[in-house]
Amino acid sequence: MVRSVAVIGAGVSGLASVKCCLDEGLEPTCFERSEDIGGLWRYTNSMDSRRVSVYHSVITNTSKEMSCFSDFPCPEDFPSYLPHSLLMEYFRMYARHFDLLRHIRFKTTVLSVRKHPDFATTGQWEVVTEANGAQKSHIFDAVMVCTGHFQEPYLPLASFPGIDTRFKGRYLHSREYKDAEAFRGKRVLVVGIGNTGGDLSVELSHVAAKVFLSVRSSTWVVSRLSDQGFPLDMINTTRFNHFLDWLLPSALMRRIRFRKFNSWFNHANYGLASTKSSNFKVIVNEELPFCLLSGTIVLKSNVKEFTESSAVFEDGTTEENIDVVLFATGYIFPFSFLEESVRSLFDDNRSLYKRIFPPQLEKPTLAIIGLVQLTGSVMVGAEMQARWVTGVFAGWNKLPPTSKMMADVLKKKPPVESDPSERKNLKMSFISYIDEIASCAGIKPSVLKLLLTDPRLALAIFFGPCSPYQYRLVGRGKWRGARDAILTQWQRTLRPLRTRVADDSSDSSSSWHWMCFLVLPVALTAGFLFSKYPPLGWSPQAG
Repeated sequence: MVRSVAVIGAGVSGLASVKCCLDEGLEPTCFERSEDIGGLWRYTNSMDSRRVSVYHSVITNTSKEMSCFSDFPCPEDFPSYLPHSLLMEYFRMYARHFDLLRHIRFKTTVLSVRKHPDFATTGQWEVVTEANGAQKSHIFDAVMVCTGHFQEPYLPLASFPGIDTRFKGRYLHSREYKDAEAFRGKRVLVVGIGNTGGDLSVELSHVAAKVFLSVRSSTWVVSRLSDQGFPLDMINTTRFNHFLDWLLPSALMRRIRFRKFNSWFNHANYGLASTKSSNFKVIVNEELPFCLLSGTIVLKSNVKEFTESSAVFEDGTTEENIDVVLFATGYIFPFSFLEESVRSLFDDNRSLYKRIFPPQLEKPTLAIIGLVQLTGSVMVGAEMQARWVTGVFAGWNKLPPTSKMMADVLKKKPPVESDPSERKNLKMSFISYIDEIASCAGIKPSVLKLLLTDPRLALAIFFGPCSPYQYRLVGRGKWRGARDAILTQWQRTLRPLRTRVADDSSDSSSSWHWMCFLVLPVALTAGFLFSKYPPLGWSPQAG
């Protein structure tokens, strides 16, 4: 019987895990090697080699309503997209509200996590920590690893001949970037076009003499703003759109998606992406297209090699007088504190059952939280994982036999992608994954049942944003404020914009009611089809 749980890391995943442990009556102890909560999101301008933090100008790519903890909405007056300072304020509010800080041991580094000698019968772990120069050994019934994606920089110098032998300029990983001032007047080459590479290229273009952005794969660029200025994820991430993805042929949905991408600007004209591309990624950046249009950023192909002061590209072109090369090439997550016999059970999260549990362990008392790539908020995914995992630890949820877990892993494991900078291409559908874990935990809402008991709420859930509050309507951890949070999420989205009232006498309430009336048969049909023919990978039962 699990009672004591070691939580490693006090970032988003760690805070959610501590809270979920408390909800299930477990006894969590969280070890955080820094002096504060927040993990990656706690900005600091120090160059601590052991710690990764966001850069100063970073703003979230997912909106507050789609990223918040499921039973703790963001304050109404917070903007939809949060700078790191406001996000940290929200984390502190969450930690205070649920009294989490007393369970966290700051400035404590986890040195090793090893199976206890009688692990096969007890499932216990020996955790060795260090604080103030003194080491201490602890015994825990279970361990939740919450160290996230961003552990160690991936710097593939071998793939860029000459960078560390001939090139006389400076090169660095994006982890070392804090602000643009150090690059003023420089000619900068950014390698990699994930969200970080795009953000840093734009920011550098304001101070650098010239910015070149080296791109290897097709990349579609989207804005955080969708139709009528609403947050993109609130408009796009809906159960109705998810139903269409399942219902319509994938080739047709792909064509519709590319057409939508190109409605903002023609990506082929900018050299970013083609509708014929089979391998592509999607990044969020409002300014990048204009920077390309204005010439402050120049798009280049993949780098072939470096000379003393220039970069030679695979298309045969050369850019001279490069001062700085900034690698936005992603991170690796080695879990060096885990003993080798455990670490060897999974090469990355794709070898984990539901991206969480090492399936070959004799006892399911080790869980990896937050190591999942989703098309929506990873924060929501981490909380959902923590809810299910703590339910398993507490005995409410059961895992299937090892053979079934291994079969599930092999069935869903995508092709191996060795380059961490390309792992964004392997993102999983936000709704599919969250629904899958929610089903395992017994907390997935039924739209069909709600249509019969609460039609207004059912329509909001099906056609509106798939926000985290939906997963607090039923099952363990049910929150009485969930219904109201769902029905008022648009008010919270618009509230921070009401700093000046513009007269608009149009009344759309009647048209909204008419629309709800007209789409009711569609929702009923969709609910029936989803229950009778669930999407691939979806299961109504745990396991």
